Amino acid sequence: MPQQIPEPPGPHGHPDHPGHADHCAVPPPPAPGTPRRTVLTAAGAAAGAAAVGVGAGLGATPASATPASAATGDPRPPTAQPPNRELRELLREIDPERIEATVRRLAGFGTRHTLSSQDDPERGIGAARDWIKAEFERYARRSGGRMTVELQSYVQEPAPRIPVATRITNVVATLRGSVAPERVYVVSGHYDSRASDVMDATSDAPGADDDASGVAVAMELARVLVKRRPAATLVFAAVAGEEQGLFGADHMASRFEAAQTDVQAMFTNDIVGSSTADDGTRDPYTIRLFAEGVPTSETPEEAETRRSVGGENDSPARQLARFVRDTADNDATGMRVRVVYRRDRYLRGGDHIPFLERGYPAARFTEPAEDFAHQHQDVRVEDGKQYGDLPEFCDFPFVARVARVNAAALWTLAQAPGTPRGARIRTSALTNSTELLWQRGEEPDLAGYEVVWRETTEPEWTHVIEVGDVTGHEVDLSKDNVFFGVRAVGRSGRRSPVAFPTPLR
Repeated sequence: MPQQIPEPPGPHGHPDHPGHADHCAVPPPPAPGTPRRTVLTAAGAAAGAAAVGVGAGLGATPASATPASAATGDPRPPTAQPPNRELRELLREIDPERIEATVRRLAGFGTRHTLSSQDDPERGIGAARDWIKAEFERYARRSGGRMTVELQSYVQEPAPRIPVATRITNVVATLRGSVAPERVYVVSGHYDSRASDVMDATSDAPGADDDASGVAVAMELARVLVKRRPAATLVFAAVAGEEQGLFGADHMASRFEAAQTDVQAMFTNDIVGSSTADDGTRDPYTIRLFAEGVPTSETPEEAETRRSVGGENDSPARQLARFVRDTADNDATGMRVRVVYRRDRYLRGGDHIPFLERGYPAARFTEPAEDFAHQHQDVRVEDGKQYGDLPEFCDFPFVARVARVNAAALWTLAQAPGTPRGARIRTSALTNSTELLWQRGEEPDLAGYEVVWRETTEPEWTHVIEVGDVTGHEVDLSKDNVFFGVRAVGRSGRRSPVAFPTPLR
């Protein structure tokens, strides 16, 4: 019998997660005269080790920082951000029936192959392009001019899987931020599709799961969020040319790079339409999130630093993945976010890669286990089995929950301050304490900062220290033994992703 995994997360995120604090409590400081080494030894022996923090240059008294999970029994990290009422209301507006209608409409164009017709009004990638644009424009009319829609086109010269010069067009809707519009967050799916032969531009290729489902996520988020005023700018994109070589996403990322756009996060949703694996196993409450470790864009100098002090698990993509779990793995989305420590699956790639190549934090959402009979396959019946990427093999309530995961992360990113810049660890002298430095952000709602840390063997941040509206903090704990990070806090209580510091000699 195929295994069923039916239980959704419970009222606090998971059936076995009873709840959590937003950040760690700060108990009284150790008694005067307690030897520093005694404090640190006791902290290291405890299951939840305590750090002793001293405000750099502020004359602050020492204060220990015990992880909230140690106090409550909650295994989730103390960096978790519970959804507030505003976010819960937003997530409830995501509609699986609208998502289903979008997927079926895109599948109805017959094929959306990148090399298919661009001027047939009923069939081919051009018809799909025009319909997506019209839908985005319909949403934009409710924005009071805050959302704009564009066709982002260029001519791709012959290349592998592109036999003749071909126009590739992304459909992009941009919702301008009201407070920090220069800070940008991108969510995308690819609207091109393919049959068994990647060069077959005429056979039916409905592409319901791969990737009308991802386009439906981006479009549904645009529909819901256009009525709101995000502090930062949100970009909703349907890109083309993915199956032929990530061409559309590469063009979009190059446009952002040329304009020196401050893209602080990018999510691609690619194959997010089904909760059923090829053996019939269902896992309708889990979504995978692929996040690379060693950055694709790492320079030789950065690689040398990483080899020297560590950080293989602390790339911007990994910090982004932790942020998604902190904000979207809860009862409001109804989903578990399974972070996979890889850039992508074996022998596969996605539209996040061109962003990673340019140094932008990016990650890929993909369903928990794939059914390969229903992707990259000609539509046919063989030995009594239906092949082809058809809408009837999609799970639309599942896609809606994936959209809620995206929405929870994107909205929190947009409403929180940006990721701290210039995070450094001072290493000019040998010392058993750690001095962290960073640049103050310019957001008008910035309230201050938190220092986070964990043992080098831990995958998640385990401790949080509130340090206030400062640009430096000294922790009475050796940088040689643990990893540190810094995150910004807004007046609303929303936190940014963590910035991983580099050495300052």
